[in-house]
Amino acid sequence: MTAAHAEFTAPAVSAAHRLDCDVLVIGGGTAGSMAALTAAENGADVLLLEKAHVRHSGALAMGMDGVNNAVIPGKAVPEDYVAEITRANDGIVDQKTVYQTATRGFGMISRLERYGVKFEKDEYGEYAVRRVHRSGSYVLPMPEGRDVKKVLYRVLRRRDMREKITIENRLMPVRVLTENGRAVGAAALHTRTGEFYVIGAKSVILATGPCGRLGLPASGYLYGTYENPTNAGDGYSMAYHAGAELSGIECFQINPLIKDYNGPACAYVANPFGGYQVNADGDRFVDSDYWSGDMMKEVVREIDSARGPIYLKVSHLPTETIDTLESILHTTERPTRGTFHANRGHSYHTHDIEMHVSEIGLCSGHSASGVWVDENGATTVDGLYAAGDLACVPHNYMIGAFVYGELTGSHASDRAKHTPAPGELPADQIADAHELIYRPLRNPDGPPQPQVEYKLRRFVNDYVAPPKTSNKLGIAVETFERMRGEIAQMGGRTPHELMRCAEVNFIRDCAELAARSSLTRTESRWGLYHQRDDLPDRDDARWGYHLNVRKNAGGAMEFIGRPVAPYLVPVEGLNHIPPQDRSVIAVEQPRSGVGPAVTVGGTPGPVPDDTRPETPATHEPLSPRIAELVRMESVTVEELTDYLEDEDPAVRRTALATLTEHTPDGFDSALAAALSDPDAAVRRTAVEALRELVEILSAEAGFVAALHEVADSEDHLVRAGVLDLLRSLKAAEPGLFDRALTDPHHRVRIEAIRGLVSLNDAPSVAVAARDANREVRVVAAQGLATIGDGAATLRELSTDIDPLVRAAAFTALAALGDAETDGDVLRKALRDSAWQVRKGAATGLAVAPGPKTVAALAELVTDRHGDVRKAAVQTLRPWSEHPDVAELMALAGHDEDADVRAAAR
Repeated sequence: MTAAHAEFTAPAVSAAHRLDCDVLVIGGGTAGSMAALTAAENGADVLLLEKAHVRHSGALAMGMDGVNNAVIPGKAVPEDYVAEITRANDGIVDQKTVYQTATRGFGMISRLERYGVKFEKDEYGEYAVRRVHRSGSYVLPMPEGRDVKKVLYRVLRRRDMREKITIENRLMPVRVLTENGRAVGAAALHTRTGEFYVIGAKSVILATGPCGRLGLPASGYLYGTYENPTNAGDGYSMAYHAGAELSGIECFQINPLIKDYNGPACAYVANPFGGYQVNADGDRFVDSDYWSGDMMKEVVREIDSARGPIYLKVSHLPTETIDTLESILHTTERPTRGTFHANRGHSYHTHDIEMHVSEIGLCSGHSASGVWVDENGATTVDGLYAAGDLACVPHNYMIGAFVYGELTGSHASDRAKHTPAPGELPADQIADAHELIYRPLRNPDGPPQPQVEYKLRRFVNDYVAPPKTSNKLGIAVETFERMRGEIAQMGGRTPHELMRCAEVNFIRDCAELAARSSLTRTESRWGLYHQRDDLPDRDDARWGYHLNVRKNAGGAMEFIGRPVAPYLVPVEGLNHIPPQDRSVIAVEQPRSGVGPAVTVGGTPGPVPDDTRPETPATHEPLSPRIAELVRMESVTVEELTDYLEDEDPAVRRTALATLTEHTPDGFDSALAAALSDPDAAVRRTAVEALRELVEILSAEAGFVAALHEVADSEDHLVRAGVLDLLRSLKAAEPGLFDRALTDPHHRVRIEAIRGLVSLNDAPSVAVAARDANREVRVVAAQGLATIGDGAATLRELSTDIDPLVRAAAFTALAALGDAETDGDVLRKALRDSAWQVRKGAATGLAVAPGPKTVAALAELVTDRHGDVRKAAVQTLRPWSEHPDVAELMALAGHDEDADVRAAAR
């Protein structure tokens, strides 16, 4: 093997290259370039790191077709713009940060012009600002916008700037280093050579852009994202692990785009020329005044309706206008746009542009999710700044990114003048960063990054993307926690693959931040961006706060509520939002269900010790005898005897599985014998096998005797299984089920009740109805209904302290109740706060037909819970000849729940 093809190995931590600077800028896009230029102009020694190449990195890489938020004197005023952004963000805005963009944006446009960036002007040399929204003229086209990054790079490479700015391309930081709560540098990977770098800095500026690679595009392509696909959430992850607060992470970025193409439809450009959004009927449908989450909600609703798809209508425009549009849209930002349309045989002269919505992402530039900063771009970590799409300054767009690049460059360099240079950098954090980077080399044949990333982002689409619910978000949190281990097993062989694997770690961090933040803000806000279908209302009284998240001293995510600051600019309808109490409050993560009896968030729920080990299982090498069993084509019990007695429980379990698969003569007795195995997992396998095969078991005397012999096993799973089997075989000894009603484990007692029901022994079941365990009482109520006896016991259970027991009793009264005795009680129970009780009472009222019951159930036909509505409709349906009931059935026929509609038919 030649040196050129030698296998790449991880460098030692001690071999790290050390770089030092006054101001470290991470990210060479819009904000990062401006931050570096400003800091250098202020006298700082600047190090600019870019994991790609500054010449063509960031959102500006392929150009920009216009400025979305230009506040030009004489065309707009800053206060109007601040009010507009406040409305677009439902009042959750730190107006001081937005005001910086509003007041400094025009000066930035002038600075860019000095650099050589061109903006559209009219015949009088005035800026040709256009109006896109129903209020305010803020859009300034850039006919030569494709050259913006080229211009910036040219300025960065001027001799006077080269003396102060060192650019290191292909160097990707993975962690910001901190000491005593202060940012002191970063640790990084060289994505071409694989070398390890550590950087010491007096101030650090994060300008890494959005997390555009969070959701998976509809195309399924990992890098076919709306945002620049190199933006994998690097800065969000680095800021979080450095201890900085992040804010509004639940307020996702979702943008309109061209259907099947990962580029914007550019209504910002087309609308000023006379284009507009229509549905398939040709009707305008957008009611929102600003391109916000509310507008995105309208867009999705229209797409999903019978009026979809939707289009950006331009074909009605004059030929010369369309030519102008195409010349702008097909040459800036996404030059492949024209090729995309041409390959479909489409022209804007003849076809309108079908629109859709993008995957979700985190981006303050187009939404409000970012690192918490003050009006100078400083984070909550001393010496750490954030700018651009990463910084939480809502709807900041390109000009805002430039403005905050300038602000952070100025303040970070001022701070560096009075800050000592860091000496020895924190060894533990450097070691952790080294481990994060080079871990895939230890497992080169592990799951490749594209597969793991696809799986991760598929889960984001399935469980985090709106509409959101507690149940889906709970699954997301559980999934992203579990995927830590899967990500740790990713394999890589080259520096480029190491970069991609590190990015998956960033994406996972962002996914968990997004899921937990969405779960914790218990309201809906920002239209589609945070649409909680289980909590559809906006709650200003409780949520006049920025929801911020940070990493606590124990390494866990914790949430705080920062009150919305008093407005600089009053906004009608929103002035009540900033709370009087200016205290920062702790916000507890709610617990959420992810399935039956499972919760996530907050404090972990109890895990039964018979279903999950308290410590991770160790994996010993499998016995070769297991392979022998698997290869067997046909078997006898005699051939399996040696395996069934093997000292390795795994072999014994596999032998039982083989028995179950082949069922040779005598398999039942062999399985029964395994119920006494010393290993719990083997016993469980035997129980499950016998229950699986119950339909082919015979009540042969020897087999039944073997079951009775283990009926008193110390293992409750065996005791319960034996009761179930003997009930099914109708072979239980007299008194066996009665005796089992006193078993210490409730699962055994439940099987005993089922056995008693099979014998129609209502008195004994009535005894079980007084059991201390709720589940046992519920099964007893159901058993009495099955037997058809025991109404008096059910009436006792209808006053039980537990709502599920009451619900079961009321349901059972449908079979055993009496209209005169039980009608009033059942109708009163319809007002119970527990939906299960309301449902049970609605079902039970089948015994009490009449006007009073119809009137009572009428209220439940519009109950907030679908199962309650369904139960009410099912009870009323047989009485539909009554006019009042017929009217209720017609109402239920239009219910949003398909089951309710079906019940009404």
